[in-house]
Amino acid sequence: MNHDLPEDIRALQSEMRTLATGPLAGSAIERDRDAVFWAEGWRAAAEAGVLRLPVATGVGGRGLGLLATIVAMETLGRHCDDLGLLFAINAHLWAGVIPIERFGTEAQRATWLPGLLDGSLIAGHGATEPEAGSDIFGLRTTARRDGDGWILDGVKSFVANGPVADVFVVYATTDPSKGELGVAAFIVPKDAPGLVVTDPLDKAGLRSAPSGGLRLERCRVDAEALLGREGDGAACFQCSMEWERGAILAMHVGRMERQLQEAIAFVRRRTQFGRPIGSFQSVANRIVDMKLRLDTSRPLVRRIGELKDAGRQAMLEAAVAKLHVSEAAVQSSLDAVQVMGSRGYLREGVVERDLRDALGARIYSGTNEMQRVMIARLLGLPSSLPTRRAAAGDSASGGPGAEA
Repeated sequence: MNHDLPEDIRALQSEMRTLATGPLAGSAIERDRDAVFWAEGWRAAAEAGVLRLPVATGVGGRGLGLLATIVAMETLGRHCDDLGLLFAINAHLWAGVIPIERFGTEAQRATWLPGLLDGSLIAGHGATEPEAGSDIFGLRTTARRDGDGWILDGVKSFVANGPVADVFVVYATTDPSKGELGVAAFIVPKDAPGLVVTDPLDKAGLRSAPSGGLRLERCRVDAEALLGREGDGAACFQCSMEWERGAILAMHVGRMERQLQEAIAFVRRRTQFGRPIGSFQSVANRIVDMKLRLDTSRPLVRRIGELKDAGRQAMLEAAVAKLHVSEAAVQSSLDAVQVMGSRGYLREGVVERDLRDALGARIYSGTNEMQRVMIARLLGLPSSLPTRRAAAGDSASGGPGAEA
């Protein structure tokens, strides 16, 4: 499909390949084992302008749009060993930067975007709660006015980047009786009085992308912390999710391409019974299925970028892509492990970690069960859920890393 891409996006592919095979080169085995965030890799990606890709030039971004960013993430996923780092970058962009760029005041953008775009600040996202995952608008975190500020009380779970974040976009309800119309979003710095960041979670995959929780105990923020207007929280969240679902799985598309190429090379050189194992139909069929998944996943993801760059909605397309690509990433990882046998099962390789990293894709940014509910509702089928809630789903970060 690369021949269909504009010249500037193909140049960006080359730029990202150079980044991934240069400053971001090397194994992530130890970081995965020890669950360590790669701060040096974060700085290298920031210096290369990755955090600026989809953001408008008027506020310090590169203004390249969503399709270009998706292709960049595909390329990084193909060549960079550390998917946890890429996940952290995506969480930062879609759950932190985009909401502030799209809903923030001029003063909020001036305060936060420079640091978020140059990588000196890391964003987290407080949406998912112990009792509000797929039902994201069933929030129990409250926000009440207090003089010239706000007091936030509640608990957030599965906050991607939580343990390393400098600022959080936190969702709370100002009036539970209003439902989603009472939801508001707040920009909460990590040093806000009453904000407690909990210890990192011990996850199966994406271990170099730290996730944790937040406790807001009479957490006080200034009036200027309100993102958008009171009641804009639902729209802010929906915007974040539409962009996130469209882009966060692009790295897995790149990784599926890498798996396919490595699996083909392996089955050509590995022999059993005097012949390459790729000559056995059961092995060849797995390779063919991996190719089919790759070629159906890539256009689904890129289509979202094209729609958003054209100023169109893509909620249905994003849900379809998220559902298909996440399932494809898991199955292709399983097939890669199977054809490589014991070598694929060892931690010293890559595909064993690919499988663990891919499993989370069926949960974060909205569980796949919720994606099916959303798709059915967006197709006009009857739903047991209220219309807007059926289109909500989970967040990625609480936010990438949300529970069902």
